[in-house]
Amino acid sequence: MTARSATMPFPARLRTELKLDPTLLLITLTLLLGGLVILASASITVADNVANEPFYYVQRQLLAALIGAVGVFICLYVPMHIWQRLSPLILMIGIALLGVVLVPGIGYEVNGSTRWIRLGVMNLQASEPARLCLLVYLAGYVVRQQKALRESFVGFLRPMLVLCLCCVLLLAQPDFGAAIVLMGTALIMLFVAGARIRDFLLFFSAAFVGMAILAVTSPYRMKRLTGFLDPWADPFDSGFQLTQSLIAIGRGEWFGVGLGSSVQKLFYLPEAHTDFVFAVFAEEFGLLGSLLLIAFFLALVWRIFKLARQASNAERFFETYLALGVGTWLGLQAFINIGVNMGMLPTKGLTLPLVSYGRSSLIVTMLAIGMLLRIHHELEVDARPVNRRHGGTA
Repeated sequence: MTARSATMPFPARLRTELKLDPTLLLITLTLLLGGLVILASASITVADNVANEPFYYVQRQLLAALIGAVGVFICLYVPMHIWQRLSPLILMIGIALLGVVLVPGIGYEVNGSTRWIRLGVMNLQASEPARLCLLVYLAGYVVRQQKALRESFVGFLRPMLVLCLCCVLLLAQPDFGAAIVLMGTALIMLFVAGARIRDFLLFFSAAFVGMAILAVTSPYRMKRLTGFLDPWADPFDSGFQLTQSLIAIGRGEWFGVGLGSSVQKLFYLPEAHTDFVFAVFAEEFGLLGSLLLIAFFLALVWRIFKLARQASNAERFFETYLALGVGTWLGLQAFINIGVNMGMLPTKGLTLPLVSYGRSSLIVTMLAIGMLLRIHHELEVDARPVNRRHGGTA
């Protein structure tokens, strides 16, 4: 900071010093505000039935968005080197959250899963902040230990042991979908960071086999899998959610039935405002609207990956891998959610980022966006290459 900027009033410094990514900000705001509109439509009936207030869920989501906006503002003024320095501590916080939620009396159970921690005005879904914590740790690890990661099995084994511990804690909740997203994102980060092909393939194969065994040996997961393969065989039990989702998407045809005119949200489609909000969107806005929504998510992921490339060109490797991880996470989660709604994938219980009702998901996603905006700011302010030498300890 120059002597002139140090004497400027805070609002003036804010205007002159902060360099935001307009494209990333525009895409995020479009998805967020558009998500509030479709959420209002998808949740109005169930909200009126549950709380006698048609906009009950919208108000709660809006409050989460305001909290997330405060988090974005804070992230904009936290230098990235601080996140990198604190990454081992941040990992411990993430693991602690996944462990605490399993403690009787602390974890809050909903629909047979213990995934939430009561925090007064809202419930925190532990897997959401824990995922971001692990991504921050992995980005720091691959920078500190890139030589070991590329040349030895031990260098690859260390983060995999941490990842396996987190997945075990997630599966104990159980949260199979979050474990898949976390595993997939982490493996892609390690692969891009230079993990040896044989190490990567070994653990990727082991993870795939392990997930498959868990799916076929668990009665409720097996029921979901069989319901996904042929939902019309049992449309009133195991295939009920998917058949209702497909009916909603089919009713939308090319241009949709119009905002607010969905029939499936009227107690036919379960979780219409959370996991299956895309089906309601498709019913009301049709194929063209659905393609436009998918295009926005593709643009979001493209912009984040472009930011990762810019950070790499500037030799800011921690920022590179963190942006890569966030982009992979958001893209993978959006793909899985839309795939579940369309019957391409088994039901996973994952929200559509920035659109579905889910306060923990929204806040953590906005925090991640805030970190990305900070990365862009630092790249713009300091165009000089900063070589982050690799070394140190895990």
